[in-house]
Amino acid sequence: MRAPTRIRRKAVVLAAIASLGAGLLAGCADDGDDSENNSSDGGGGGKTTITLGLFGTFGFKEAGLYDEYMKLHPDIKIEENVVERNENYYPALVNHLTTNSGLMDIQGVEVGNIAEVVQTQSDKLLDLSKYGKESDYLDWKWQQATTKEGQTVGLGTDIGPMAICYRTDLFKEAGLPTDREEVGKLWAGDWEKFVDVGRDYQKNAPSGTTFMDSPGGLINAILSSETEKFYDSSGEVIYKTNPAVKKAFDLTAAAAEDGLVGNQTQFQPAWDTTIANTKFAAMSCPPWMLGYIKGKSKPEAAGKWDVAQSPKSGNWGGSFLSVPKSGKNTEEAAKLAAWLTAPEQQAKLFGKQGSFPSTPAAYTMQQVVDGKNDMTGDAPIGEIFAEAAKAAPVQVIGPKDQIIQQGLTDNGVILVTQGKSAKAAWDNAVKTIDNNLDQ
Repeated sequence: MRAPTRIRRKAVVLAAIASLGAGLLAGCADDGDDSENNSSDGGGGGKTTITLGLFGTFGFKEAGLYDEYMKLHPDIKIEENVVERNENYYPALVNHLTTNSGLMDIQGVEVGNIAEVVQTQSDKLLDLSKYGKESDYLDWKWQQATTKEGQTVGLGTDIGPMAICYRTDLFKEAGLPTDREEVGKLWAGDWEKFVDVGRDYQKNAPSGTTFMDSPGGLINAILSSETEKFYDSSGEVIYKTNPAVKKAFDLTAAAAEDGLVGNQTQFQPAWDTTIANTKFAAMSCPPWMLGYIKGKSKPEAAGKWDVAQSPKSGNWGGSFLSVPKSGKNTEEAAKLAAWLTAPEQQAKLFGKQGSFPSTPAAYTMQQVVDGKNDMTGDAPIGEIFAEAAKAAPVQVIGPKDQIIQQGLTDNGVILVTQGKSAKAAWDNAVKTIDNNLDQ
């Protein structure tokens, strides 16, 4: 999976639309009449080219799935156009959906954007319920991309079931248990217990370390376990009145005041350094985070991490594949999207890329059951994350979830680590969020 989107100001969004529009247009598939664009070798092979517009690393190409599909379907050629970050990709996608032009045959959609796409762009997208099997997917994953009228505009790729990754060596030095079952029991069912474990850690913490990496990581984990957070089921914004949001904010602020969390913003260079230099003992951890940890850690960290169940199950991350109606190869594109997101292919992706399946049937497949990661040694990560996925709530997702989430973290709880009171941090977060929602 990928690091979450960072919300930028409107000027940056408009610039992204302008600069990336040409890229989306350039990748647009043509029909079979033009051999130059539809041949695998550009010399008249007569193949139908299916293009995918993606962001980050979906892993299809890296895992060899495109090659496998093209061997099964010799008349198909697959091409992908990838934008590194969703913050640059999504504004351009919205622009092209709005104008109904310049779209690729298949477009990826990040989970944080799927509600907005469902609510505002469903008329531009094919109903994929005729191609994917609802019974293959977790109920909540399928519903995230389905309109109230029953149109499914995206087939789920990966998900991000939440666990807690922790350093066994630091836990041991602080006098805490290291066995993942015992660790999970310390905070089972209660985020307040989790923070209490942090206080126990901090009493005997190895010099220069905090219990958790960042306030943003903690509040995000807590909120991911709630059924409702920023919107209610009717679509109303409730983040200011939802007691679960304020409770999560206050608990995170208390952890920050007590020095239990680092003063970093996740996915920024300074935060990367805290991973490399072993400056914290635990972090909220969906499966894709293990790849991030591996990429930022020093070699000697391998095998020193483990994974325990979080206090309450939640989900952080995941994406979808959608098929614009304006494409000239919609039938073949829909078939490809369904194949790429089928349980067998999702299991292969987890085995090779660490992307956790949104299809429960994959959880009993060998690639998932035997899944391992260099950072966590022999930990049965497939089983751990499968258990978390099955218990995750069906969460209400709103069109501006990312704006609200970032406001609470980057303009809210992070300020407590810098000396602001919890009230001042909350007031600043609310002001920032409401200003951005009004734009």
